[in-house]
Amino acid sequence: MFVLRCSLRRTQVKHLLDCDSSWGSSCIGVHQRMSSSSPHPVAAVCQVTATPDKEANFTACKRLVQAAKEGGASMVFLPEGFDYIGSSREETLNLSERLTGDIISRYTLLAKKLSVWLSLGGFHERGHDWETDRRIYNSHIIINEKGDIVSVYRKSHLFDVELPGRGVSLKESAFTIPGSSLIPPVQTPIGKVGLGICYDLRFPELSLALMRQGAEILTYPSAFTVATGAAHWEVLLRARAIETQCFVLAAAQVGSHHEKRSSYGHALAVDPWGVVMGDCGGENTGMALLEIDLEKLRDTQRNMPVQQHRRDTSFYYSLGGKD
Repeated sequence: MFVLRCSLRRTQVKHLLDCDSSWGSSCIGVHQRMSSSSPHPVAAVCQVTATPDKEANFTACKRLVQAAKEGGASMVFLPEGFDYIGSSREETLNLSERLTGDIISRYTLLAKKLSVWLSLGGFHERGHDWETDRRIYNSHIIINEKGDIVSVYRKSHLFDVELPGRGVSLKESAFTIPGSSLIPPVQTPIGKVGLGICYDLRFPELSLALMRQGAEILTYPSAFTVATGAAHWEVLLRARAIETQCFVLAAAQVGSHHEKRSSYGHALAVDPWGVVMGDCGGENTGMALLEIDLEKLRDTQRNMPVQQHRRDTSFYYSLGGKD
């Protein structure tokens, strides 16, 4: 299992990546526990390759969570579609479950057994009117170390994008219900975590709203396409970190899920100054273990008090026109 420390440069990080690229296989290579004497909590940002096989996906995610706990993590972040990525609309819908279903029940038991917090970002949750409309939510679930679900955010910006010539054609709204509201940041062992999912990353209004509510860490579990990831993934994550002066953690899907879909990878962690703390690359499954030093956040906000300089919302709409 590879381990990335937040003090590493990316050129150093590359030498630590030594992980079997097949999703069902265990990772090999550097595996070390973060120093038990460290005063800072540790987060694990995971990179996976989900398929339509829910059982295989759970087994592989469970292995990552266990390894993260052994590495000293108090909170583990899994990406959008951690439960599965279907090969068709019908398969995606048929494999979906309610929050009270088998998959989430197994994760709550896992969190309790290991005494670790989980961020499960992008669960295919059956909607409230499933029996009549067969539509789902894309839900980001936070489970505490006791196995309790403490927060559920339902993705509010849906990915309906056609990119001719780039091989991207997705219409999430065809079967997904947009969430109706943001969720207040969640107090966790690593800090106050603000919840987003994948395409939400492109909307700075969301990250700024979470920051105003006290978020110290923004998280965007994702399954970015290869085309959009290569062009925008890192720059968007760094931009969200810089403008909010928060940590940004983004677990990711990587590689081929089935013959119709692949993901960009590069699960990323960014500090409040916009520096990339860890990058899991674009080929292998695994994780980055990162110390979260909230004093770095406070130093950044104190030395460059951007939020104090921000005008009230009405100022930015003073030009009129449509909101």
